[in-house]
Amino acid sequence: MKSIAERFHSAMESQLAEVVLNADTATEQYRSSIIICKKAMTKLKRYISSYSFEDTADEIHFFKEVKPLFYSKYIYFINVYNYLIQYPAGGEEAVKSYINFHLTDLQRFFDNNKAFYQYYRSGGTQMDVVYFTRGGFDVQMELEDFEEDEQYSTSHDYKLSKIMANEKFQDYLNLELARIGSSEFLPANGQKHFPFQHPNWTASPTDAVELIYSLKTSGSVNNGNIDVSELVGIFEFVFQMEIKESYHKIIDIGRRKKVIPIFLNKLTDGLMRMINDKLNG
Repeated sequence: MKSIAERFHSAMESQLAEVVLNADTATEQYRSSIIICKKAMTKLKRYISSYSFEDTADEIHFFKEVKPLFYSKYIYFINVYNYLIQYPAGGEEAVKSYINFHLTDLQRFFDNNKAFYQYYRSGGTQMDVVYFTRGGFDVQMELEDFEEDEQYSTSHDYKLSKIMANEKFQDYLNLELARIGSSEFLPANGQKHFPFQHPNWTASPTDAVELIYSLKTSGSVNNGNIDVSELVGIFEFVFQMEIKESYHKIIDIGRRKKVIPIFLNKLTDGLMRMINDKLNG
């Protein structure tokens, strides 16, 4: 199951990256992205409908780790698309009010799901059998405005997808808010390319964690007054990637026998090569 799901996910990500390059407007980009995600979700559901989970752990892995990768992207793109098509025609103050309205709505969602949100952010597993295996709940009651097949849903897999999507949407909105009044600010009216295009992180997630902890401990961001989780969220939003178990990754980095800051040394080497080339050129 894992290899098939990874193949579906990789194909979806490739198509989404292509849309970013080829779409003429922001609304076109997100509309196309929604369609791509919907098709990938359909393929995944069709495959799982004929798949028998090996055991409870396999079922939990799918509904906690795999399915939300697809559904969170789908929900996120819908959020941004709706944000763009309802974008106010007024000036910066109108835009600021519009963004803050959405941020308040997102905060209300997190507050209303505080217990499960904390469970998710802490990396908890003790309730996984309850949250991420099927049966024993009213689908319509749990999923509210989301209709699903009971054999393809658990009580919390959609809620997890929505949390992941809303975190990314919150980062998106905060970035928009920070741009107001700056030279980078352009109205996101759907008639132009959105001024920010997500770049691809082509190093490993472990390399990202090494850099994130270095930025935190060196005081390079907010003089160090920022949680690692916030920096992880920024990286995940900017590069549209997932960084799982950052704390465990930094422990693994610290256990390296020969050289600990491999990625930082790689950055230093690259910088020195560039400087030497410039000086010798």
